[in-house]
Amino acid sequence: VFTDLIHQQRHFLRVPHILTRVDISSVLFFLGILLAVAALQAAGILDSLTLWMDQYIGSKEIIVSTMGVASAIIDNVPLTAALMGMYDLSRYPVDSKLWEMAAYCVGTGGSLLIIGSAAGVVVMGMEKISFSWYLKRISFPALIGYLAGVGLFLILYR
Repeated sequence: VFTDLIHQQRHFLRVPHILTRVDISSVLFFLGILLAVAALQAAGILDSLTLWMDQYIGSKEIIVSTMGVASAIIDNVPLTAALMGMYDLSRYPVDSKLWEMAAYCVGTGGSLLIIGSAAGVVVMGMEKISFSWYLKRISFPALIGYLAGVGLFLILYR
């Protein structure tokens, strides 16, 4: 409302005009995924998944690295939300190495495939970049960068 009052004479800056340029399908996509993650958390599925991974995998570094690769398929926003639901902030403070590695892995892992990041989904729609084009030209260099970053993180902090 305040923006509309300030820009009464410049219609291209008013909220109704700006909303015509918003990709509503992308907004609804992310809203739906975040709601699904919240439902998984409320149902206790994320807690069960955490217990299972801790029991059978054990290493937080491997778990987080695997989540990073998973973020190539599952968007990194809900995957980060899922990680936050899996690992309690009282046990792992925001500035802990777990969250530093998770931010790197999930953020960078989301670039392995074009569908793994919000920016990738948007650019597919706006610039008409195909999944196969991205897979052929970008995915392998992104994987090399991802693995190098994980390796460096493990060397520095393990």
